[in-house]
Amino acid sequence: MIAMLRILAIATLVALSQTALADPAPTKDEWTEIKRIIASQREALVNGDGERAFSFAAPSIRRQFGDVETFMRMVQQGYAALLDARYVEFLEGAVIGGEIVQPLRLVLPDGTVMVAIYGLQRQESGAWRISSCVIAPSTVRSA
Repeated sequence: MIAMLRILAIATLVALSQTALADPAPTKDEWTEIKRIIASQREALVNGDGERAFSFAAPSIRRQFGDVETFMRMVQQGYAALLDARYVEFLEGAVIGGEIVQPLRLVLPDGTVMVAIYGLQRQESGAWRISSCVIAPSTVRSA
């Protein structure tokens, strides 16, 4: 019986500590900051400012690509929609499975609509950094 109570107490403490460590959903101001980070990175990419664009990447992305030149080559080859969009619009962000997700609608010059789905991570410093981006077609058509 005592062993069972110890196991229950340990399990409860572990559950409580994990709950305390979990990040709460971003506040309205944090969502604004998340959008600012994404917009700033996109602006840097469009302007060819690789150093600035790379600075918004999470440490895992920085390690994956290693340097600005490799990162920019990847963007130019796989993320042309981000560079070419004639119109962009932030959609409603969400927390999905504990991950911060911020979609960005992209309207390309030919009217094609794509969605860039960004993943973001809060750093120990409190700063937000982009940890992923996937571009997918949208069912929406532009006018």
